[in-house]
Amino acid sequence: MTNKKYVLGVFDDEEVLLHAIPNVRAAGTKIYEVFTPFPIHGIDDALGIERSKLPIAAFFLGCCGLAFALWLQIYTLGVDWPMIIGGKPHIALPAFIPVAFELTVFFTAHGMVLTFLIISGLYPKTKTQVMDHRSTDDKFVMAIEVKEGKTDMTQLSNLLRSNGAIEVNEKEINA
Repeated sequence: MTNKKYVLGVFDDEEVLLHAIPNVRAAGTKIYEVFTPFPIHGIDDALGIERSKLPIAAFFLGCCGLAFALWLQIYTLGVDWPMIIGGKPHIALPAFIPVAFELTVFFTAHGMVLTFLIISGLYPKTKTQVMDHRSTDDKFVMAIEVKEGKTDMTQLSNLLRSNGAIEVNEKEINA
């Protein structure tokens, strides 16, 4: 395991943080992550985070659920064990709609949970490193990765303080 070094700018107010992010990015500094105790509207745009691809995964998972539901019903009621119930034909698509809907929702919901956990790296027994415990309570923390030999610590500290950081800390994390 290697150790990575980060500079943490701690902010008191989310508005100050939101105004600091474009200024820090404009200075040519790449922000590793911003940790907040609650969601902040507009922070994704400020950080330059692209829109998630999860809706595309949800669509394909729903299509798989629909295809499985239709295949299951057509195969069981039309091929494997054909039965005429109430004078209906073996393959009666209007009667298949409720089961098809339920399996579509089932596949989408469960597939999205698994997809999100895999994309986020939240596997069982994963130990996550908390940059600053105050970010879970009342502080807002901007983390910037330090590149050995490329990052000027005093300039970075001054940049964060001039943009409203109440304190600037260094933290080393095992990655």
